[in-house]
Amino acid sequence: MAANFSAYSIRRPIPSILLFMVLCLMGVVSFMQLPVTKFPNIDVPVISTTVTQSGAAPAELETQVAKRVEDAVAGITGVKRIITTLNDGRSNTVIEFQLEVNTEKALNDVKDAIAKIRADLPRTVDEPIIEKIDVEGQAILTYTVASPTMTLEQLSWHVDDVVKRKLQGAKGVGRVTRVGGVEREIRITLDPDRLNALAITAADVNRQLRATNVDLAGGKGEIGGQEQTIRTLGGARTIAELAATKIILPGGRDVRLGELGEVTDVFEEPRSFARLNGETPVVSAQIYRAKGASDYDVKNVTVARMAQLAAENPSVTYTLIDDSVRVTYGSYRSAMTTLIEGALLAVVVVFIFLRDWRATLISCIALPLSIIPTFWAMEMMGFSLNLVSTLAITLVTGILVDDAIVEIENIVRHMRMGKSPYKAAMEAADEIGLAVIAITFTIVAIFAPVSFMGGVAGQYFKQFGLVVAVAVLFSLLVARLITPMMAAYLMRPHNHVEEKDGWLMRAYARFLGVTLRWRWITLIAGFGIFYLSMWSASLLPTGFIPPENSGRVVLALELPPGVSLETQRKKTDEAVARIREIPEVQQVLIIGGASPTGQREVRKSTAIIQLTPRGERKKKQRVIEGEISAKLAAVPDMRVWYVNERGERELQVTLVGTNLANLQKVTAEMEGALRRDPQFRNVASVAGIERPEIIVTPRVEEAARFGISTDAISEAVRVATIGDVGPALAKFNAGDRLIPIRVQIDEDARNDLRYVQSMMVTGTGGVSVPLSAVADITFGQGFSSIERYNRVRQVKVGTDLVGITTGEGLEKIMALPIMKNLPEGVQLLVTGDAEIQGEVFAGFAKAMGLGLLIVFGVLVLLFGSFFHPITIMLSLPLSIGGVIIALVVTNNPISMPVVIGILMLLGIVTKNAIMLVDFAVESEARGVPRDEAIIDAGRKRARPIIMTTIAMVAGMLPSAYGVGDGGEFR
Repeated sequence: MAANFSAYSIRRPIPSILLFMVLCLMGVVSFMQLPVTKFPNIDVPVISTTVTQSGAAPAELETQVAKRVEDAVAGITGVKRIITTLNDGRSNTVIEFQLEVNTEKALNDVKDAIAKIRADLPRTVDEPIIEKIDVEGQAILTYTVASPTMTLEQLSWHVDDVVKRKLQGAKGVGRVTRVGGVEREIRITLDPDRLNALAITAADVNRQLRATNVDLAGGKGEIGGQEQTIRTLGGARTIAELAATKIILPGGRDVRLGELGEVTDVFEEPRSFARLNGETPVVSAQIYRAKGASDYDVKNVTVARMAQLAAENPSVTYTLIDDSVRVTYGSYRSAMTTLIEGALLAVVVVFIFLRDWRATLISCIALPLSIIPTFWAMEMMGFSLNLVSTLAITLVTGILVDDAIVEIENIVRHMRMGKSPYKAAMEAADEIGLAVIAITFTIVAIFAPVSFMGGVAGQYFKQFGLVVAVAVLFSLLVARLITPMMAAYLMRPHNHVEEKDGWLMRAYARFLGVTLRWRWITLIAGFGIFYLSMWSASLLPTGFIPPENSGRVVLALELPPGVSLETQRKKTDEAVARIREIPEVQQVLIIGGASPTGQREVRKSTAIIQLTPRGERKKKQRVIEGEISAKLAAVPDMRVWYVNERGERELQVTLVGTNLANLQKVTAEMEGALRRDPQFRNVASVAGIERPEIIVTPRVEEAARFGISTDAISEAVRVATIGDVGPALAKFNAGDRLIPIRVQIDEDARNDLRYVQSMMVTGTGGVSVPLSAVADITFGQGFSSIERYNRVRQVKVGTDLVGITTGEGLEKIMALPIMKNLPEGVQLLVTGDAEIQGEVFAGFAKAMGLGLLIVFGVLVLLFGSFFHPITIMLSLPLSIGGVIIALVVTNNPISMPVVIGILMLLGIVTKNAIMLVDFAVESEARGVPRDEAIIDAGRKRARPIIMTTIAMVAGMLPSAYGVGDGGEFR
């Protein structure tokens, strides 16, 4: 069958030529349409449930909201883990499902579960927000918006109304969010003395405004034979009208709103900010790409639309300050350059060996004819041009030319026997057919299982395995159809040449004869080499992904609980000033009041640091990060640490438990031990730290005597200090939008405990009494935030590493005395990159095992024997020694790219073994003695094996040098 394909193509070349013309045309079109992204698009079913309750502390939210939500979703089929984060007024529960679960089904199941417990949640919570999370949801572009003619509130509205509307309709743009800025609101600042004198509360004022200051539907009328819509317009149209609104007092009296306090058109009290280089406050717009879209295309359309906005609004300046697409596209360009360089090197190697430009051309035509149709297959499978898929293409370059080299080398060998190119192509293709097919299918069998790995790692490497497998299958088509056909018609006849072995070949043949005579010693030596390789592998450190040198650094900054936003601003400005002392730092964007993962808290901030481009600085990013850490260590009361694109630490472990005291004790001991070790830097636990609180404890008997409930006390205090919850606020119609009206007491009064104590609370009988008459008001402490994992408390302990890998760091943590004797109710979990690393290694081990089993099955079917496949498979373990030597010499740990390299190595070794065994079997079938057939196979196959191996090494060298963006991974 194999021979028939080649013979058919030689006799009738037009169909084969037409087939590859069509495939290449489709490949070129697909290549132009493939999206360019940093990593593959993955679809992990992750659902988020957010419940907000204005003014609620994390401790109350944990018992009243979080636990009920967790219990409701825990019974849903396919739930993998439940993670809850609690901050002031906000409970966020993230439910991660098994990969097999459909995301839409998971979303509907969570909605149904929350609907069942909605009535059990506190009355004052907002409606739960349930949505699926795109795990790749990182902003790819960030613009600052500035204008000398606009206030901060006007700039914020410009971003919300103009910029968002302009960008969100663009192709590929997923969403646009504003960072920094403020929200406009009408603030009614009440005089507490005036309220107490008139026996009315802030909650009463807010309630009356909500009921009276509103426009509502009024029904329908038919006056004069025509139909009219009836509208009830009670909302104030100006601030003066609003201030003149009458407020009813107890006893039937009334007072104008303006007499109770000041009515102003301002903006909400800021809880976050954005500052560029510690100098100017900015309003920023962050652009996210839609799933499946191209980073590069989204950037182009965004830049074009921002240019249109700049032309339409000349008084506004739009500046691109954060661009992750630059690194993504740079990585893509570098990969394409590497692909071309590798292909050219492979061509040079082939020419050096064959010394025939026609034979070299025929061999190397396999590269474009294999790679270009692969782009068409990638588009059909929904893939993108990303770090993983382009790595697969660059690594497979050397393999793609293999089949053609084997074919053409065999044809040339036959021509040197005096045969015509036509006859040589016919007979050589027939002779080598089984070996070529076996080589291709074994490589496919090794790489395809990687595409079916479990977990998130499997989602990433699906594209790697399938791209390699598809490209190799196209190379088989080329080798069976195009290479023999081109050789038959393009090659020129050779004179009969009696090839003589050189000294190296004679030495190799003699050595081969010695190993056959002393086969048992050879076998024992082989096992000895394998044992030493495995033993030495255990001495190598393990890592996950090599450190990046992308020029973009993300820092998490954290201050003690209870700090004000103004203190946060001053501290971050001091940090920025120190960071900018480093020459390689171009700019620093601070997002105050939010962690890198989006957790909202005044004491947390994010620093996005842009370094000079990679080619313009001598220092690696890792060295600069060390300098930044040293600079920030001098800033008092500030903790800092680095995070990756997923917001994770370099090494992170999680402590979970039901015993809070034991959990805090273990966390403190672990942090202390890690800080004493110089190989751990920026050690910090992400856990709720206690902060000062004012505790209001109702005196039940007194409160009952006045008809005052705990709920009434809570409402009075909440509305007076921060205003009512969003949906319960009255609204002011500004024409183009509804602006919330926030009612609260004067800020000076909120800063004085005496005013809080004298705050009026209204009972069911309409009688108002001071808060101190029905409740005790004291100082206390409570958690600023709470994190939970699978329905128990969790504390994350993270660290940056100095001079050690993730695997070594994890081993040192596990060796701590406290880890060997964990108290009751406390458990250690490996999370973050260390967890993914374990999943990757375990997944690759399974994929390799499955791949080798498939290879064995393929070889048994092709050779019709169990013995020969075993012979071929036994060559695989002996190659591991080369891996260990390479890692030791280059000082690299066993990491994810190394595992990919080992996978590639297995395919190469199997290919070489097949070529040898196949030739020996064919010779033995013709009656040649076994030992003589083996030695002859070694002699005859040495040339193509060396050619293909050196061609593959040459093809991979540009990747190994790691030049350009993304080069560390390649």
